[in-house]
Amino acid sequence: QVQLVESGGGLVQAGGSLRLSCAASGRTFSSYAMGWFRQAPGKEREVVAAISRSGSRTYYAASAKGRFTISRDNAKNTVYLQMNSLKPEDTAVYYCAADIKPRTSEVTTPPGEYDYWGQGTQVTVSS
Repeated sequence: QVQLVESGGGLVQAGGSLRLSCAASGRTFSSYAMGWFRQAPGKEREVVAAISRSGSRTYYAASAKGRFTISRDNAKNTVYLQMNSLKPEDTAVYYCAADIKPRTSEVTTPPGEYDYWGQGTQVTVSS
């Protein structure tokens, strides 16, 4: 079992920044990959970014490239999502998720491939 708790969401003006954190517990954190996802009202959940167990490999959705940075601190059992230059279309509930399956590819992106999810944190970007 893995427990995930997100924090850091809130209301920010367009062009601003937020840093989301996701604290994990229950299994050795460095043994699983992590991802950040978001879901806006009326839309499907989509991947934002993902990071491998060691942090050496990352993936970004096209909408996140150049603005968001995913990172992890395995000593603190925490994964982060630094979000800069936020836009109103970034408004969504953001979720972190854990992929505990061993893979030849170090990161995966489909939400269905992730095994554990946090409760989500709301990010609202005003124009």
